[in-house]
Amino acid sequence: MTATIFRRELASYFATPLAYVFIVIFLMLSGALTFFLGGWFERGQADLLPFFGFHPWLYLFLVPAISMRLWAEERKSGTIELLLTLPITVFQAVLGKFLAAWVFIGLALLLTFPMWVTVNYLGTPDNGVILAAYLGSWLMAGAFLAVGSCMSAATNNQVIAFILSVVVCFLFILIGFSMLFDAMKDWAPLPLLDAVTGLSFLSHFQAISRGVLDLRDVLFFLVMITAWLLATAIVIDIKKAS
Repeated sequence: MTATIFRRELASYFATPLAYVFIVIFLMLSGALTFFLGGWFERGQADLLPFFGFHPWLYLFLVPAISMRLWAEERKSGTIELLLTLPITVFQAVLGKFLAAWVFIGLALLLTFPMWVTVNYLGTPDNGVILAAYLGSWLMAGAFLAVGSCMSAATNNQVIAFILSVVVCFLFILIGFSMLFDAMKDWAPLPLLDAVTGLSFLSHFQAISRGVLDLRDVLFFLVMITAWLLATAIVIDIKKAS
């Protein structure tokens, strides 16, 4: 049944202009930020570091725009009751909807392949590093999406779901900045600092995007995705019971 939900949800993206608008905006912003604001030509290096460097900030707004409709729209339209009467568990429904949105974002990411072709045409980049960065970007997008799924389940208002998702995801980016570490180190114990900074989406993504494909970074994103999807299922159960 998870596969059925997945296929239905993925098809629904392309049944409306949403998919095409999202993909066009993502591709245009990716290119503009990389070539103009990122100074890709001025750097004189055949790599995609400027391209991937903007991904956390692109996802901060674009992924919540996708996730806000996952459950808030179902709740507002009343179709969530029909969905939950199907012979599936709540988590299966959550997983199916999440996977459809995650694959959709992955398709948008794959459509940036001309940039990869371009750097190979202009130079000799380390394609292993680029491939790892693509994987890290997709995993980070999944973590953003899982957070957004939980926020969407908590409200029937898509705007509120969007704002909550942006705020929570921004916090997971913010704790990766060294200035926050420096501000806390004078009063917070080191184990607490390590625990807080260890939850940063940014630091784990940056480690992968440098080509260091550490299993711990991959597991971090997978654990975060699983935890937030479980939280989504719990929120839906609580809302259903009330």
